[in-house]
Amino acid sequence: MANDKIEAIIKEIAAKHGIAVGRDDPILILQTINEKLMRDSAVAQQAILNTFKEELEDIAHRWGDDAKNKAERTLNAALLASREEMMKVMQEGAKVAAETVRREVEAGISMIAAPIRESKRVAFMNLAASIMTVFAAGLALWASL
Repeated sequence: MANDKIEAIIKEIAAKHGIAVGRDDPILILQTINEKLMRDSAVAQQAILNTFKEELEDIAHRWGDDAKNKAERTLNAALLASREEMMKVMQEGAKVAAETVRREVEAGISMIAAPIRESKRVAFMNLAASIMTVFAAGLALWASL
């Protein structure tokens, strides 16, 4: 393979420049050195690229973790605020419901208060009539004796 490359270079130099170059020519030695340096450079660049790729992946992973943590904190804060707001709304609703029930109970009490007062008045009148009846019966009994 290396021989094929060298032969191809010798043919190309002869075709382009019209010069015959031998295998021991210094120009081919420079070409060989250049190829070696290029291979070494490619290996070194690949190692640098692999390191850079690993660093980028690590940074992306950290960014993902940071984003996840921030999203969790934001979500937790939103849930806490939502829970607090829900409790506030529930308390306000309970207060409104309690006030409505209190008003309804008071209205019901006021509706039955008048009949209760009337019933008391009738009961006192019956008591007075009973006392008068007992008194009259007592007088009638006394008068018949």
